[in-house]
Amino acid sequence: MLRYLTAGESHGRCLTAIVEGMPAGVKLDVDAINEKMRRRQGGYGRGGRMAIEKDKVEFTAGLRASKTLGSPLALLIENRDWMNWQKIMDPIQEPTSVEKNVTRPRPGHADLAGALKYRHDDIRNILERASARETTVRVAVGAVAQELLSPFGIKVQGQVVSVGNIEAAVSANIVGESIYDTPFYCNDLEASEKMKTLVDNAKQKGDSLGGIFQVIAEGLPPGLGTHVHWDRRLDGLIAQALMSIPSVKGVEIGDGFQASTMMGSKVHDEIAFSVKKRYYRKSNHAGGLEGGLTNGESLIVRAAVKPIPTLLSPLRTVDIIDKKDTLAAVERSDVCVVPAAAIVGEAAVAWILACALLEKFGGDHIDETLDNYNRYLLYLKNR
Repeated sequence: MLRYLTAGESHGRCLTAIVEGMPAGVKLDVDAINEKMRRRQGGYGRGGRMAIEKDKVEFTAGLRASKTLGSPLALLIENRDWMNWQKIMDPIQEPTSVEKNVTRPRPGHADLAGALKYRHDDIRNILERASARETTVRVAVGAVAQELLSPFGIKVQGQVVSVGNIEAAVSANIVGESIYDTPFYCNDLEASEKMKTLVDNAKQKGDSLGGIFQVIAEGLPPGLGTHVHWDRRLDGLIAQALMSIPSVKGVEIGDGFQASTMMGSKVHDEIAFSVKKRYYRKSNHAGGLEGGLTNGESLIVRAAVKPIPTLLSPLRTVDIIDKKDTLAAVERSDVCVVPAAAIVGEAAVAWILACALLEKFGGDHIDETLDNYNRYLLYLKNR
């Protein structure tokens, strides 16, 4: 029912998205959406590009007086760096210089496989779209999804769990907005200081660092998603959304990989009942998902982010023109993107939850969706 497409290159004029299926009457807080894009640009370890861009979303269709119309939403985010790349990235004219052509693929990037697949001699035609810059507009779309979830009391937050081999003591709950004033978007300040030292050392060596982030969603009713088809299971949809984020190489839900080392009696969450809570779990090892459906507990998912492949001290590669051994190309880049990835992950999960919500409750207007939702809550109270 909900879907979106994005378009745009890293150094192109802008990034755009079309969102289809959003109910009418959803009030969008544009300042809140822009704040989430600011968070994506933040976090310790970011590079020079973030000093150039000041990302802000512009709605060019589907919105009037800050409320959705039910027609497709069109979003636009300008690339300020475009002014420095107009002659190189012009959609019509041939570049007057090949100075910015890239022929030395970076290990760990889409460069070589993409150039071979699409028959390009200039890898810039691949890296411009494969760049994580595209996640800017995905964060904007995810922020729109969060605006849809808000009237239902559903909140989503991304947090950093670890950078390199430094792991933070993180909460299993959503925490306050002050987390975004910390350098790594986690409340363990002692771990943050160690992470900072690790990032500084990596930067000095021209290297990069990965880590793990988690996304928590609270306020979810039981029954979002389904067990009846493999491609509609909510756990699979969430995993796919997170795995589509550049540099994400692994996803776990709840206890995830650790659960595979434990006895079943220690993994599965016992079920209890009370008049106030109705059905609930005594623990949350499952991370709020069982059999492809939400079970009413908080959703907790984690994603592993590999070190980004652009290194200031580049690895060896082969030039695709002369086939000679050489050093990989160096593009302006970051040292650590785990905090930024947490914000992208938050947006990705919010989008999937918004899709699941509308699949379950429908509605061409947000009030209709809320009516359906409230009837479902009333039904649950009588179960």
